[in-house]
Amino acid sequence: MHLLCTSFLSFSLLAASTLVSASVLDSFKDCSHFFYMHTPPAGMRGSDLRMVCQKYADKLRYATLYDSSRRLPLYSAYIFQKSDGTRRVDTPWMYEPQLVSNDESGSMRALPLTEDTPPLIEDSQAVLEDYTDAVEYKRAPLNPDQHQSEPDDKSSTYTLTNVVPLITHFLDTSWNPYLNIIRRRLNNFCHGKSFMVTGVTVSGGSLQRDNRDRLAIPKHIWLAYCCPLFDHNSPYEVRFMFPSYGGYALNGRTDHSVVEVPLKTLESFLKSQSHGDSDLSIFYRGCVSENTFRKKRELTGANRTDSDKL
Repeated sequence: MHLLCTSFLSFSLLAASTLVSASVLDSFKDCSHFFYMHTPPAGMRGSDLRMVCQKYADKLRYATLYDSSRRLPLYSAYIFQKSDGTRRVDTPWMYEPQLVSNDESGSMRALPLTEDTPPLIEDSQAVLEDYTDAVEYKRAPLNPDQHQSEPDDKSSTYTLTNVVPLITHFLDTSWNPYLNIIRRRLNNFCHGKSFMVTGVTVSGGSLQRDNRDRLAIPKHIWLAYCCPLFDHNSPYEVRFMFPSYGGYALNGRTDHSVVEVPLKTLESFLKSQSHGDSDLSIFYRGCVSENTFRKKRELTGANRTDSDKL
């Protein structure tokens, strides 16, 4: 495995064959319910972006913005499910045939376990062979199965369109423990839906195979949640992290502790990693608590005239 540096700096983020499918579209219309207020993040950059509504067992599970040119997801958006954090061990890794031919049937298939992966698949997305010699890196789902509770939802996360390469030591000692912290926090203090978005930044490195660039390597990985209905009686050290908060970390060998920050701080950091997109936002209007939304709605209703109400 070799690293090849390039000059660009931008965003990138990412069950048996007939049971898994996805929709590759030019919008997230069919799976907009995975986003807060049905609004996807704005200001994310990529050169060949595909909007994938990940589907498993005839049910939509989450949404992924995939950059086919870098064979890496920019982000995955999903609804958190309260769980005990157990992980599946019996689900095969999948690929997305719609990224190959825009096949509207949408059925994902298990990746071949040999080196005979068809070229059309390799050209459009990551395959298992890309990780064979990348001994320093491990496959890391952006929508992790430990944030899901139903077996089918867990299985749906095992597709390489939902996966980025993270340094093994960083993944094991920093990122996975952070995912567990988020799991416990939302288990205990989020009383409604929690909308999740997890993504990466990329700056100048790639995994190579056969002397060819294959996968962009994340420079950072980040996560943000939006829980409009939460426990207002929770301890202050937790309560100030609602309705929204986030975290990011360097995908490195050292100095890779997760930094937890308010949503606006996370967005400012991500802007600095993408030449400062002024319109970058993760959640619609920054994620508003249910109480605040209700008060604004009541105030707006109280100030309207009878003719306005008509």
